[in-house]
Amino acid sequence: MPHALGLAASSVTLFENLSSLQIWMKDFAKRAILATGALRLISHGASAAILMYHSVMPDPAAHADSLGDIIHSEAEFRAQMQVLSREYRAVSLAEVVDSLREGKEIPRRSVVVTFDDGYTDNCEVAMPILNELGIPATFYITVDCVEQRKLPWPSRLRFVFRKTNLRAWSDGHGKSWSLQGLGSRERAFLASCDNCCQLSGHAQENFVRGVEEQLQAAVPTDASSLMMTYDHVTSLVRCGHIVGSHTMTHPNMAYITEGEAKVELAESKKRMERELRTPIVHFAYPCPAMTPHWSERTVAQSRSVGYESAVTTNGGVTRGGDDPLSLKRVRPTMTVEGLRWNLECAFAGRAM
Repeated sequence: MPHALGLAASSVTLFENLSSLQIWMKDFAKRAILATGALRLISHGASAAILMYHSVMPDPAAHADSLGDIIHSEAEFRAQMQVLSREYRAVSLAEVVDSLREGKEIPRRSVVVTFDDGYTDNCEVAMPILNELGIPATFYITVDCVEQRKLPWPSRLRFVFRKTNLRAWSDGHGKSWSLQGLGSRERAFLASCDNCCQLSGHAQENFVRGVEEQLQAAVPTDASSLMMTYDHVTSLVRCGHIVGSHTMTHPNMAYITEGEAKVELAESKKRMERELRTPIVHFAYPCPAMTPHWSERTVAQSRSVGYESAVTTNGGVTRGGDDPLSLKRVRPTMTVEGLRWNLECAFAGRAM
């Protein structure tokens, strides 16, 4: 038996080494391609890449159990912004939207920086870096999370499923989910997200609290400090950045009723305009679980309540003729080289 266990351990180590080698070879190949400039040569003309960030912290691991992998380290974010300022044209969302509306050509290799949700670090960590480098950004605020100082529901559910001491969870639809092992917990968490993303407002909050009670766990009370206040949001506007809506309660807009969607769009706009005393004309569709996360109906609703632009999480760049109310975005990855690769592939019209 010891001999068999030794062979098994050796096999695992070999597999891990092969996986690491494959990753290294992929990264090496990407760096080599980037160095040739070949992707720039096949770039598809004038376009803008809208980057999607969420959180920037000195130590991402400190809040990984709630925010998961949406946190960039402060050092890596600074390095990525330095690349944008040197190698690309950092522009505001308003400049791109104006170009689309007026039929003007978008400046080549334009990049827009956006943030979703409304985390305090956007103001305290990311904004000083952006200001120092002269990079404009757009911050999409989940209004209820700012007003109530509470994490978006996916973060609350993620924390509960990672921290509960229970060994199973019943989803309310007759299925019991094992919570033994990280993989099982992740599958149960994703199942809970599929249920919760179709809810909004009080129904959504009741669902989250019900899961917290079931699993006897909840994010610590000091997690409220992770979300901005309106004072934070105001400081973003004062520094020349754009603030937009990310709904009231972060549902999947394609799966809630037409009436609920209108509330998420219109009420969030009204609340922010009242607090900030500035027009709110930009919107970001949440993509918490399930697809699609927007529809032609929600585009029409966005237009009807007065939004001039809306970004999705569909991958790709913005080109002349695109509808400003269903703009694509690019994920930045966690490394400088990954960001450069994703941008060059996006501009070249290639899959990332």
